[in-house]
Amino acid sequence: MTTYRPGTAMILAAGLGTRLRPLTDTMPKALVPYNGVPMIESLILRLKAAGFSRLVINVHHFADMLEDFVRSRDCFGLDIAFSDERDLLRDTGGGIRHAWLSGLLGDGPVLIHNVDIITSGIDLNAFYAHAADSPAAATLLVSDRTSSRYLLAGSDGLLRGWVYPAKGMLKGIGPDASVPTGHPATLDPHSIPGLTPSAFSGIHIITAEAMRLMSDWPEKFSIIDFYLHIAAGHPVRCTDAPAGAVITDIGKLSRLSLP
Repeated sequence: MTTYRPGTAMILAAGLGTRLRPLTDTMPKALVPYNGVPMIESLILRLKAAGFSRLVINVHHFADMLEDFVRSRDCFGLDIAFSDERDLLRDTGGGIRHAWLSGLLGDGPVLIHNVDIITSGIDLNAFYAHAADSPAAATLLVSDRTSSRYLLAGSDGLLRGWVYPAKGMLKGIGPDASVPTGHPATLDPHSIPGLTPSAFSGIHIITAEAMRLMSDWPEKFSIIDFYLHIAAGHPVRCTDAPAGAVITDIGKLSRLSLP
C-alpha cells in the first residue's frame, strides 16, 4: 500500500459541549480530559503520528483558553492555525466553509475530525490515501455501531439518505434533502429496501471541489445536510471502518470514565 503524506486536517472544536456540562461551564469541550489528557491533545498527537503536519482548529466557546493551551505546548511541533468563530457558532458545515473561505484549508483534500471522537484500530493515513485515490467529492468514515441516526448508502457505497428513527425523520439526496419526510417513529433503518444504514463517525475527507460548492451556502449549516444536498450530482462515499475498529463519542459525561 502506498503511504501518502497527508495534507491539512481540521479539528471541529468550536461547539458549546452542552452534553459535558457542568465541565464546559468553565472550559471549552476540547480541554475536557479523557483518561487524564485533554481531548484536543490526544487528537493532535494522533494526527501528528498519522503524518499530518498542518492542522486547523475552529474555536468559539472559551476560544482564548483553547488557543492559549495549544500555544503553550508550542503547537505540538506542528503548523496549527485557528479558524475564529467567536462572532458566530457556525455548526459543522458552516465551520468548514468559514475556514475554507478564510484561506486556511488550501486546495484539499482535507481530513475533518470531530474533537470528541476517539478511535482505535483506524489508520488515518490509510483512510486519507483511500479518499485521495477516490473520485468522490467527500468520503465519510462509517461503522455498524448502534446510533440514534444513520446514514443510508446504496450497494455502491454512495450516500443515498439519512434517517432518525426516534423522530420519524427520513431524508433523501438532492436539493430537497433538508426537508424531512414524516414517518412513524417505528421506522426501521435496517429494513429500507436497497439501502444499508451505518453510523457516521465524525471523521470525513472533503475535497476542494466540494468546498467550492459551499460558497453560496449560509454562514451556519450542518455538514450532513450539505452532503445530502450535493450527493445527487457529486458522489459522496460511505467507507466502512476496518473490522474490529472502535469509535467512541466522548462528548458526554457518561463516556469520560471509559478506558
